Amino acid sequence: MNFINRSKKQALTLGNTLKINLMCLSVLILLSNCKTEKDQNVTQKPNIILILADDFGVGDIQAHYPENKIPTPNLDNLANEGMSFLDAHSSSAVCSPTRYGLLTGRYNWRTPLQEWVLACYEPPLIKKERTTLPEILKQNGYATACIGKWHLGWHWEGEHESERIERKNELRKYNWDFTKPIKGGPTEHGFDYYFGTHVPNFPPFTFIENDRILVQPTSLYKKEDFEGEFMPQVFDNMPMAPGWKFENILPELTNRAVKYIHEQSKKTEPFFLYFSMTSPHEPVSPSDNFKGKSGIAPIADFVMETDWSVGELLNAIKKAGISENTLIIFTADNGHSHYTGWNDLVNAGHMPSGPYRGHKGDIWEGGHRVPFIAKWPKKIQPASSSNQLLCLTDVYATVHDLIKNEPTPANEGEDSFSILPVLLGQESKSKRENLVSHSVDGEFAFRNNEGWKIVYRLPEEKLDLSRGKPAKVELYNLKEDIHEAQNVLEDYPEVAESLKKELEAIVDRGTSRTVAKQANDVEVKFDIIQKTRWAEE
Repeated sequence: MNFINRSKKQALTLGNTLKINLMCLSVLILLSNCKTEKDQNVTQKPNIILILADDFGVGDIQAHYPENKIPTPNLDNLANEGMSFLDAHSSSAVCSPTRYGLLTGRYNWRTPLQEWVLACYEPPLIKKERTTLPEILKQNGYATACIGKWHLGWHWEGEHESERIERKNELRKYNWDFTKPIKGGPTEHGFDYYFGTHVPNFPPFTFIENDRILVQPTSLYKKEDFEGEFMPQVFDNMPMAPGWKFENILPELTNRAVKYIHEQSKKTEPFFLYFSMTSPHEPVSPSDNFKGKSGIAPIADFVMETDWSVGELLNAIKKAGISENTLIIFTADNGHSHYTGWNDLVNAGHMPSGPYRGHKGDIWEGGHRVPFIAKWPKKIQPASSSNQLLCLTDVYATVHDLIKNEPTPANEGEDSFSILPVLLGQESKSKRENLVSHSVDGEFAFRNNEGWKIVYRLPEEKLDLSRGKPAKVELYNLKEDIHEAQNVLEDYPEVAESLKKELEAIVDRGTSRTVAKQANDVEVKFDIIQKTRWAEE
């Protein structure tokens, strides 16, 4: 009896102990699950690598145009592993304006810069209060870096202040203090780290790290000693770092980007890398490993080196073990340049703009149609393509949608539409229904999803003769005339009038989206050629 009672008591004690152990185990499992979920929440935000080539034509990827003559094996692989957008456009046909649109989600012509690009030593184009893509990412736990070309202006210290000036590159004549910090650059617009060149073909010819000149430009550039191609005479005798070699720029930027990827892959926070390439923009200076490799011309060699550079980043991502949680975007700032060896390419059977009319700087499709490939394993269907109309301003809303899962505020990304549902295969179309394009001379074009495109061209052969005059209006049907060979304005005046009203609304509202009305920085007239390069605010 005592044995039985003792056995019951022991059993009861054992049962209580088991219950306690089970409760502890449950708590441990719950805590473990919470930790796992927390870790998953940290890692579910993908690393984002945005690669922007410089003057890389829509026809320069061989996988997209197999008959073209420059091999691009790394970009071909990227296309095979990701989604290619076949109707993608830069917001401008030239450099600085497109970079503004990419980082702000806003059309460049809403700013005071109405034509061309920022000249050397001119001040920042992005206002301090303007929210940028890296700022959004930084606010949401991302490490951010820009490696490469900036070309969005700085506040340089010197005998003359950085200012907007009508004559191009006039500020080169002044003396600048390169020992002082350079304000208003990437690290003041959301980037934790910057390394690169302001513009590879603008002085000072040296690298910049964060807000400091890395090697003081105590030597002078001599055009007669230049070993590459297509550098302007106007920068002869401008400041240059001792021993500076233009052919070393792209390899150094590539090595820095690869190093950054490996460093960040060891950290828990996601990262954003904006790799702003300097190729195949002039100076056309392929490194020794690529000189003569194409058998066509130096510009073709430089396109091949551009492909190599992209491949180095792709290999780094793979070696770092972060492929599955990294969104990669490759695109370009505008069409292929016409003055860096265009005829050599065409004579060899390579068409940098594919079937499209025009090239860098033009209002025609070849000026602003660009390659756009996005890869994200297990999220984006490999070897896929989309005919969705896309502008590089859309990157802003897409990233915002990805990391915040909510629409962008009305006063941010005014001309940006998320393509995330298209990337993920959830929808076939985004909310973008039209596109405003802008040329090097400040010409406008407006295009809708039906393929109608109205163009507002210079009325005279040259810009200086056209200033202040009404633009020459032309109309094209891209669905039937992709070459923009037939102006059909006289046949469809009602279409032209409808497009004009749509464009007027987008300009006047200060936004392309159906949100509260916003304001342009300056008065914008798309049907009259601007009188000055910089408009007054």
